Amino acid sequence: GDLLPADGVLIQGNDLKIDESALTGESDHVRKSLDKDPLLLSGTHVMEGSGRMVVTAVGANSQSGIIFTLLGAAGDEDEGDRRDRRGG
Repeated sequence: GDLLPADGVLIQGNDLKIDESALTGESDHVRKSLDKDPLLLSGTHVMEGSGRMVVTAVGANSQSGIIFTLLGAAGDEDEGDRRDRRGG
């Protein structure tokens, strides 16, 4: 399916199902509609249907960007800890 490049809110949809496993680990496709669960997240894939959304965040400000930033920050701290233990 098509990769969503940004976070957004669904404003028009037709039988839209999203694979959010990259962010949630949940293997079932999630049905999105205007009435129920209209939030779309970057890094997820459209598996069925079609829709339009208003973009709310991109890049480091998106949910996946925030996660990657936090993981990167944790990785940097780990590197610093290893250098300190080695005396570097």
